[in-house]
This record gives sequence, structure tokens and C-alpha cells, in this order.
Amino acid sequence: MPGSASPVSTPPQVRPWERFALGGLVVAVAAVMGVAALAREDDQSTAGVAVADADPLDAERARGVQELLDRWATATVSGDEAAVVGLVDDAADPAFRDDQVNRARWASGVPFADFGYELTGESVVVPPQWTERFDGTELWAPTARFRHALAGADEQPTRKPVSLLVARRGADWLLVSDAPIPGTDRETWRGPWDHGPVTVTTVQTAGGPSVVLAHPGDEPMRDALAREVGPAIDHVSRIWGDSWARRAVVVVTASHEEFSALVGPGHDGANIAAVAVSDAPLPGEVSPSGQRIVFGPTADERLGEHSRAGVLRHELTHIAARAVTVDGSPMWMLEGYAEYVAHRDEDRPARVLAPELAARFASDDLPGALPSDADFAGDSAAVAYETAWSVCAYVADRYGERALTDLYRALATGARTDAEVDEVVRTRLGVGVAALVEDWARWVPGRFA
Repeated sequence: MPGSASPVSTPPQVRPWERFALGGLVVAVAAVMGVAALAREDDQSTAGVAVADADPLDAERARGVQELLDRWATATVSGDEAAVVGLVDDAADPAFRDDQVNRARWASGVPFADFGYELTGESVVVPPQWTERFDGTELWAPTARFRHALAGADEQPTRKPVSLLVARRGADWLLVSDAPIPGTDRETWRGPWDHGPVTVTTVQTAGGPSVVLAHPGDEPMRDALAREVGPAIDHVSRIWGDSWARRAVVVVTASHEEFSALVGPGHDGANIAAVAVSDAPLPGEVSPSGQRIVFGPTADERLGEHSRAGVLRHELTHIAARAVTVDGSPMWMLEGYAEYVAHRDEDRPARVLAPELAARFASDDLPGALPSDADFAGDSAAVAYETAWSVCAYVADRYGERALTDLYRALATGARTDAEVDEVVRTRLGVGVAALVEDWARWVPGRFA
């Protein structure tokens, strides 16, 4: 059954790999991806966008709109629905006004440490359909970012894109729309509080408060994850170490639309259990901003106790390693290591954890090489993931877990040629890739006996 995989992508694109989970379960490979990389990129490309202002923003206009955004943030986070209504232009779409009222109602119960909007210094041309509708009214379409952080769980805020349209009425600026503007690449990020009432469960974990955000009706999944996140964090730390936040924000989505909004377009969670997302890390950063583990809307139906715990540990491994993981690193190392950590100390036999690889072994058809990045998509994904897990399990068994973690750190530094990978493996383990695969193939029979 197909699942999703870990995109380690180049901002702002999200390119998750399709994958099968160990044991045939539908789970997501942790997406250590820059899905929120807008938070760290102030110089986003405007290719394909009609830029309205070549000169710096008019100071008076920018000041007036920033004041509007500040009032919007205050009204929303405090749940002041009347104040929100007063900030929306009378000619705006009533659905937009209703959405803002609901957002204020649903966001007010979330423990934000920071919540605000900020202009970026760019704007786009207002489409004719808006100028015609607001004939004679000054309209402006600035690019803004939504900034937020959860109390205790986030060391620093994450920033998400907002597509904004505002109108001047006398001396005041009012909100008109936050919908995507046709002909541009401007979009608005939607959080869990845009998709319904939010329940918040905070639990103390090794690095501080971990937060589980869910919706009414998701209580069984929410409560299970709240129980399991602390032990899962400890489990990951036993092999990765303590040099990471050791806390997490976990989101249980209630719809395919919500999952896609949090993970990336084109991924609705229909065949995905969970994905981890993160802002692009800064050099030397221990806890990148925007780290979230997002569970799909059908995860509770698909995952049993063992598989749910394995998914959580897998995603947390990607969260833990994100600060030292460079986009484009070999997938067999990134995913194999996360799967090894997820299933470390499991008492289930290898043929249960890796049924596709077990079938290949029974047919005397073991892979003769490490999986390529392309193998982690489509029909080859199951064997690729299970092979990567098994090779990492072999390295841990033969050379020790510290050697496996050191190998991860050495290979997670970006894209490499086959020759470069071979050199790293040879330096760390004393054998090249070909010998490693041969030794692994001799080790496998003892695991599938």
C-alpha cells in the first residue's frame, strides 16, 4: 500500500518521495523538508509576478497597513470577533469575513507565544477584477508573512506566506482578501485553527513542553500521541543523543484539505500516515523553526499501536537530525537510519517488518546495490525502504550504533556522487560500498531464518 516519503526539498518547493512503509503499513517517511522555507528566505524570487512598486514602499502606506496587520493579529489571537469584523472592508466577500471570525474563535485557545503579521517589502499588481469591483478605491496587494510560535514548544517563530489585498477608506486601511492573487505565485498558509476548533494537549517531555494539536472527534489519536511522544523522544535520543530540542509539536489533521495545507500541495493524506516538516535550518541551529509532525486524517484508522509508535519515532528521528541534514543527501541513509531508529529494539521478526525484502530473499533475489534516490518512488519504494532499513541494521550490528550515527552525519551533508559516497563509507567503516552490500547480503539470511 503506498505511503509518502520524506522530501528533503529545495525551498519553496515540496517534493515528497512516494514510499511504502515497512510491514506494508501506510506511513509517511519523515519529511525533513523546507516546506516552510519562506520563513528563512527574505529574498524570495518574484519570477512570473507582476511587481507593482519598483521603488521602496511608501512609508505612510506601509505604516498604515502594518498597523492594520497588528490590530488583525491582536483581535484574532484574543478571540475578539467584533474587532475582527471591524477590520474587514464592507465590500469584501462575506465568506472572507466569516473565515476571519472563525479563525479568531478557533485560534484564541491555542497557546501562542508569538502571533503577528509583517510586510515583506514586495507587492503585486492588483488584478482588474478587483479594481473594477472597487472602482475609485485605492487597493494594494502587499506580500506579508504570518509569524507564530507555540509557547514552550517553539524556540523561535516560524513565518508563513500571506497573500493580502487591502483597501484604503479615508485614513484607514481595511482587509479585503487573503486568497491567492491570479497571475502571481502568492498564496496564504492555513494553520489548524483555519480548519476548525482546535484542542490542545501539552505534555512534559525531555526538552520541555511538547504539544499535540487536534480537533474535536480526534480524541483517541490525540490522547495516544500525547502518551507516546515522551517515550518516543527518549527512544530517539538513546541513539541520536541529546543535541536536539527533545520536544515536538504534533498535529492531527481532520481533513485532506488541512493535511495538504500543512504539508504541501498535491498531498492530501489519503495514503499518508504522517509527515514531518520544518523550516530550512540555519547553520549551527540545534532546533530549526517550524518543526511539526503532521498526521493524516485517516492515520487513526490505518495505524495500530505498534505502527503508530514506529511512525512517531521515525518522524522524530528526522526532526532530531534536521539541523545537521542537508537537502539532497542520499535517501538510503536518511530513510534507512530513521527506519532503524523507529524499529530499534522491536521484538517483531524482520520478515514482519520487511515483508517485501523477505520475499526477495526467499526468491534468492536480494538487491545487489544500495537503493538510488529514484528507487524511493513508485513500485520500487517498498524494497528500497526495507533495504535501506536492513543495511542500517547491519551496520549497527556489525560496527555499532555509534558508527551508524557517525555514518549518517558524514553522509547527510548534501548530494554526492557514487564515488564520493563510496569514499565516505570506506573512511567510516573500512570497506567500500560494494563490500558493504556483499557483507550485508551474507548477514541477511540470519535475520529472515
